[in-house]
Amino acid sequence: MFRLNDFLILNKMKLLTLVFVLLFFSFGSAQNSEKLAAIAEFQKKMNRDFKDPEHSPLKEYDRKQFEALDFFPADTSYSVVAEFVRTPYETPFEMPTTTDRKPVYVKYGEAYFTLNEKEYKLNLYQNQELILNPEYEDYLFIPFTDLTNGVTTYSGGRYLDMRIPKGKDLVIDFNKAYNPYCAYNGKYSCPIPPAENHIDMRIYAGVKDFQKEGN
Repeated sequence: MFRLNDFLILNKMKLLTLVFVLLFFSFGSAQNSEKLAAIAEFQKKMNRDFKDPEHSPLKEYDRKQFEALDFFPADTSYSVVAEFVRTPYETPFEMPTTTDRKPVYVKYGEAYFTLNEKEYKLNLYQNQELILNPEYEDYLFIPFTDLTNGVTTYSGGRYLDMRIPKGKDLVIDFNKAYNPYCAYNGKYSCPIPPAENHIDMRIYAGVKDFQKEGN
């Protein structure tokens, strides 16, 4: 026979389950809001820098016409937690650029992640000259290409900036992918993404190709 005590226990369990579900979705919503806010701040800073004559890579004519960069809509599904693997015994190498300049880099580690149910790996690099500056001693560089290059994004690929993670988790947010300065002005010398950093899918996140006034 079903007793009152059993009824109370059952309803208590249902209530606890409901509370847990609400807390879970509330936490997820808060995290999502934080990510969107960080993406918005990233875009705002980029636009501010591009308008500033002291920081803008744009040619003077393009800068005077500039209003804002064209970004894909913010999408937190392109913000992934990768497994960071340190590769400590790599040999320094000269990374090819769009000019004769060949800066020296070292592969610092690897990032393994899943995106759209497919597994990928990206190499992370350190510029051996840049790390002599205390401000950039923990700076990591991810140049990459994907299937949007030459269609909706710059044909030469895009970049991501990182800091050395404190543990095994590394957040990669493709919403913060940006173009090499060569996409805006031919006077710059820009690293060419290594072939091993090609992502065999379309990354609809980050900055799009630069459309000059009148194009």
